Amino acid sequence: MTDNDKKFLAIMPKLNSRRVDLLLEDVLGCRWTISVLRAVGQGVNRPGALERHIEGISAKVLSDRLKQFNRAGLFERVQFPEIPPRVEYHLTDFGKKFLKLLREVERLQADIDGTAPARAKTSGTKPAKYA
Repeated sequence: MTDNDKKFLAIMPKLNSRRVDLLLEDVLGCRWTISVLRAVGQGVNRPGALERHIEGISAKVLSDRLKQFNRAGLFERVQFPEIPPRVEYHLTDFGKKFLKLLREVERLQADIDGTAPARAKTSGTKPAKYA
């Protein structure tokens, strides 16, 4: 762990500190955040595949986002002992909860824009778009 990593971790809110607002502010502070979270949530796990999947993202920005999400506890980094080396990123349980929160924000925006799909009146099921 580098000195920069240690400094960053020192100022990052602990996940049990009830400072989710600071975590949200820090994580959502980049325009690529939602795209990266959504792609990993859809099963795009390798950095090269993520770079190809997310149009316009640079390798540096993607690397920074992946490192930050890993530090924040949203992603788990899995490194395989292979040659050439292979790395994958997966959502942690906390990351899955965070992604649900972002989906609710998207749903709210769709409601505001008037583009939300019709909701089932009596059943408690979710529209297929958000399943």
